[in-house]
Amino acid sequence: MSDQHFDVVVIGAGPAGEGAAMNAAKNGRRVAIVDDKQTVGGNCTHWATIPSKALRYSVKQIINFNTNPMFRDIGEPRWFSFPRVLQNAERVRNKQVKLRTAFYARNRVQRFHSRARFLDQNQLELHDEETGGQRITADSFVIATGSSPYLPPDVDFSHDRIYNSDSILTLSHTPRTITIYGAGVIGCEYASIFCGLGVKVDLINPGSRLLSFLDDEISDALSYHLRNNGVLVRHNEKYESVEGDDHGVVLNLESGKKVRSDAFLWCNGRSGNTGSLGLENVGLETNYRGQLAVDDHYRTQVPNIYAVGDVIGWPGLASAAYDQGRSASSDIMADRYFRYVDDVPTGIYTIPEISSVGKTERELTEAKVPYEVGQAFFKDLARAQISGDPVGMLKLLFHRETKELMGIHCFGDQAAEIVHIGQAIMNQPGEANTLDYFINTTFNYPTMAEAYRVAALNGLNRIF
Repeated sequence: MSDQHFDVVVIGAGPAGEGAAMNAAKNGRRVAIVDDKQTVGGNCTHWATIPSKALRYSVKQIINFNTNPMFRDIGEPRWFSFPRVLQNAERVRNKQVKLRTAFYARNRVQRFHSRARFLDQNQLELHDEETGGQRITADSFVIATGSSPYLPPDVDFSHDRIYNSDSILTLSHTPRTITIYGAGVIGCEYASIFCGLGVKVDLINPGSRLLSFLDDEISDALSYHLRNNGVLVRHNEKYESVEGDDHGVVLNLESGKKVRSDAFLWCNGRSGNTGSLGLENVGLETNYRGQLAVDDHYRTQVPNIYAVGDVIGWPGLASAAYDQGRSASSDIMADRYFRYVDDVPTGIYTIPEISSVGKTERELTEAKVPYEVGQAFFKDLARAQISGDPVGMLKLLFHRETKELMGIHCFGDQAAEIVHIGQAIMNQPGEANTLDYFINTTFNYPTMAEAYRVAALNGLNRIF
């Protein structure tokens, strides 16, 4: 066994781990990163964010081609198989791996392809097939091991027609019908993707509405457009059993209903990847989903061990994970860039996509805040008419007396891009955060950003 000492050791090479490692390295620390995958990028690059969003983009291009009358002069609508559109995801994934591998090399971060296990609060034991095992020590550790799909033990995921949100990327054919259990972000995104490929989709939701954390109007819009595109949404339904055979899968629900389809996709929750870390050796415990508790500086109960990203739960977004990793590293470095990451816009890549930041109408109403609403519908914007993406809206929630911006909710093409303009204004101190910015600023025409001017004027007209 060979012992090496580092200032900081990061466990996990996804977005959170990368953020922590790069920040520590650029502050002159000796840094190592340990990951059990052959290549860097974590689940974000290999199984989750990058593949699913690349897949979604390809499907959206297919939809645009098949529904645009101009392309009928070229030929008839085209059908693409699921494996065919996955090829684009593979191309993007390879580029991301190459890019991020260069980051670690350029910043002299030592990489260990290995499984890590704590021996004590300053020592890790590494296990891999090549070296058999070695030990490394560090002053500080950052756990950034991410999450995996929660797999209930009574569902047979070894069956070749039963998938989870990771294994679905190995699907080698295009099913005619698919049942998706779980209508969270991942379930809704895959419902959009499969119905865009012409697959008949049953979306089973254990809750009473889709994505209940969203503004009600946005949630309703998503529900309408999924149904309008042929998705059958069933609310308040919980599974009793899942039975697969050579010809399909039958989902038995507690209500007595049965749903049969060619394939079944489980999208109901994720669990932190902490089971093999030897946390018991340092006195750390996880919750029932394998997640670690941290304070407002991302410290666990062991002062020199931090945790960031999906392994701590909310919000479970790659965007937040990058910043959480960097912030944990900033706390270790004691530099001036630490911040607790709580200003996180949602980015939901359904078709159409959704993004929001700030308060919802329901939250403001319950708090008895005198707010008003400004709306801009994409069908009225010249840029949306030109691009052929008229579905969607931008909604601004603001205080009717001070005109302070308190919530931004966007549904439609490029929503995840559009929301950042409003987010920038919301983060301005004091009177700089006001609806007047959009009224007194000239936006390029035609653009989607012009929706802010339209929505602001619409809201201004409601004030008396």
